[in-house]
Amino acid sequence: MNRTYSATKENIERKWHIVDATGIPLGRLASQVAQVLRGKHKPTFTYNQDCGDFVIVINAERAVMTGGKADELIYWHTGWPGGIKNVSRGKMQAENPTKLVEKTVWGMIPKTKLGHQIFTKLKVYAGAEHPHEAQNPEPLNITKN
Repeated sequence: MNRTYSATKENIERKWHIVDATGIPLGRLASQVAQVLRGKHKPTFTYNQDCGDFVIVINAERAVMTGGKADELIYWHTGWPGGIKNVSRGKMQAENPTKLVEKTVWGMIPKTKLGHQIFTKLKVYAGAEHPHEAQNPEPLNITKN
């Protein structure tokens, strides 16, 4: 009788991946990074366990936005009366490109306790330098088309 495999904390192997965001559309980058963070690229994927890998995104400032997405507004509320705020994606990329990539990836993972745990494995840097050389990250190929 075949049994369904279910990963446990003891038998999950994690790798480190590095992605260069230069010239890659932001949404495509975020969706593929979210899959690796969640572990959906592995045959041992278990939906109720954090079986994903760590991902380092470098050159976040060089990710591209297609169409008119740079002019789209991102809204949030401060919680105070009259506290609705907004900023365009283009302005956010110019001022804080790491936050834009993190916000885009966050929109593609579950909003649960497990989602918060998965999100901590994402490391985003605006430039090409990062402090994770000791982990020997493997390059992650993101399809551009």
